[in-house]
Amino acid sequence: MSKLNIEEFVSQAGTLQRTSEWITVDQDTINMFADATHDHQFIHVDLEKAKHTPFKGTIAHGFLSLSLLSKFVEDCMPGIVGAVMGVNYGFDKIRFLMPVPAGSRLRGNFKLVSCEERNPGEYLSKYEVSVEIENMDKPALVAEWLALTFIQK
Repeated sequence: MSKLNIEEFVSQAGTLQRTSEWITVDQDTINMFADATHDHQFIHVDLEKAKHTPFKGTIAHGFLSLSLLSKFVEDCMPGIVGAVMGVNYGFDKIRFLMPVPAGSRLRGNFKLVSCEERNPGEYLSKYEVSVEIENMDKPALVAEWLALTFIQK
């Protein structure tokens, strides 16, 4: 992936848009996420019981889809020259719009809305994000995601 200096990155706020590669969210991934988060609700892990729900099968946790943002953004957004670390700063908005059936393929769509220096070498970026489900009209989720990047100049 390409790298931009911080001035170039800041100047592209409002116009920089990228889409990640597809990732398959299979039942094994859902089960591992359930184990990691201690969320074993049957709609995620019980294939037989989930068949009798409106979803007609197991679905991924909303937070699993959300947690993939880190992978998606790394796949498609340019790096920043001199960045020593980036940290998740939170969200201004998150909406889970569609369930993600086990076996679905997801990808992230990102738009850099803003990037401002808060303190010397510390930049706050805001992204509009959607997580697309292959062959579905609505996204799994939409969010306004905030990230801090620390630059060594």
